[in-house]
Amino acid sequence: MTQDIDRRYFIGAVATAGAALAANTARAEDKAAPTRKSAVHVAAPMPFDPQKIKGLSEKILVSHYENNYVGAVKRLNAIAEQLAGLDFDKAPGFQINGLKREELIATNSMILHEVYFAGLGEANKPGVALNDAIERDFGSFDRWRSEFVGIGKALGGGSGWVVLAYDKHGKRLVNSWANDHTQIIAGGDPVLVLDMFEHAYQMDFGAKAGDYVKTIMSAINWSNADRLYERYSKA
Repeated sequence: MTQDIDRRYFIGAVATAGAALAANTARAEDKAAPTRKSAVHVAAPMPFDPQKIKGLSEKILVSHYENNYVGAVKRLNAIAEQLAGLDFDKAPGFQINGLKREELIATNSMILHEVYFAGLGEANKPGVALNDAIERDFGSFDRWRSEFVGIGKALGGGSGWVVLAYDKHGKRLVNSWANDHTQIIAGGDPVLVLDMFEHAYQMDFGAKAGDYVKTIMSAINWSNADRLYERYSKA
């Protein structure tokens, strides 16, 4: 009888110890597990018929969309997954710097490409509110256009973006020069974007970046820019 009690006690003690060990292990794993969830970004559909953008071929538009925009979204998701599992207390600085820099590049590439594509379509003029703001901040629409085009041509043969942005700090519209998807006026929200990376024009225009800029200026649909300006200026 005593042996049965001792045996039951031993089994119970082992079970209790095992349960405690399992609980401690679970708590340790929970503590070690990353708390950050990996963001999932979904590519927006192409906002126009690529056969109907005057002056730009379907081939270059589809290639630009699939390889550069969708590629940026996929890259951003892969980076986000790595960041979600990274132990920032133990990771070397070069790894953190590399991932965060690539995250910034991919994020801005995604956002700027979305605004760029949303600004193409059947050519029209900006709405009253946006046109008035452009005239207020640049002196005239023609002056804005001249500056915007000039920046684009200056980037020809190199790489970068021309961004008509709403500067929340100054409460005004500005034309911003951007490079490497990372440089843009702090606090600036893009309203209209011109992609000056060679992938946007080389296939159709070769090295004639100026002809590409002229073509884009004749294919701007301001509807999305109107919506963005209204949102940003009233925020």
